[in-house]
Amino acid sequence: MPERTEATLPDGVRLHVETSGPAGAPLTVVLLHGWCLDRRTWHHQISALEAARPRPRIVTYDTRGHGRSDSTRLRSATLGQLGNDLAEVLRRYAPEGPVVLAGHSLGGMTIMEYAHTHPEDFAARVAGLLFVSTTAEGHTHTRYGLPFPLAMAMRAGETIGAGVLARSGAWRPHRAVLPALRPAIRWLLFGDECSDTALGITLKAVGLASLRSIGGFRASIGVQQRLDTLAALGDVPAAVLVGDRDRLTPPVCAEAIADALPGTALTVYPGAGHMLMLERPAEVSAALTAIVERAAGIIDEREGRGGTQVCESYDQAA
Repeated sequence: MPERTEATLPDGVRLHVETSGPAGAPLTVVLLHGWCLDRRTWHHQISALEAARPRPRIVTYDTRGHGRSDSTRLRSATLGQLGNDLAEVLRRYAPEGPVVLAGHSLGGMTIMEYAHTHPEDFAARVAGLLFVSTTAEGHTHTRYGLPFPLAMAMRAGETIGAGVLARSGAWRPHRAVLPALRPAIRWLLFGDECSDTALGITLKAVGLASLRSIGGFRASIGVQQRLDTLAALGDVPAAVLVGDRDRLTPPVCAEAIADALPGTALTVYPGAGHMLMLERPAEVSAALTAIVERAAGIIDEREGRGGTQVCESYDQAA
């Protein structure tokens, strides 16, 4: 069972944090969830990491305004704040040793913001990266799978709606509303196939996100541009995953990230949408554990423990 704790951030917001794995593990994996979601979207990958040998330390948390974490003030509903929150989580829960960061959607953007605002810490600590269904270019490529005129109309409506929600305070969507949202969330976030369990996890997470968070983060998400930040990261073991039915962060977003990060593996999953961890759990778990193995192998080589076999196993998996 994971250990559940609360971390109070400098501005008073309390984050719900869950940790598992040996405290003295040589490597820590931090999993960051997407916008309007929570840590449970990573549950398949957590199980895979817990079964790995050697077992890494695993840290997951609910972003401010999401899941079991506190709501956030509107002025703090920004990607810059989330990058600082990640830095604080690392300081408290992984104060030393290498880390692998895996981010889905908003979580991937949070990693990029951390790299941008804390470049020295990032360079010293981060040994591997996994970007899942995310973008470094805001809403530049978001078309919702629609023709351009319809996409622009939908974006305008979304922007107006986000402004209204951002001013609605810490209220959360009422449970009675969630069934009505089911068809829209199914269409927007999933691809050709969607299990009832996966959709249920997603709906429950949306139901725990405050209206202020649902609307408040929209402006910051829309304008973020971090390809230059990625290009400056150097040779970090990394992989980028995307579904070809992703209506929010289509393959062109993943291609741009992979182009910016030298030597990064890009995988496009046919028929999959935005919720890859739930739609293709085995494949995402394999990609994550491969990055962890590769990072661990590089660490072993640097410390003279001989990580050749681990690196070879990554090459075969890739």
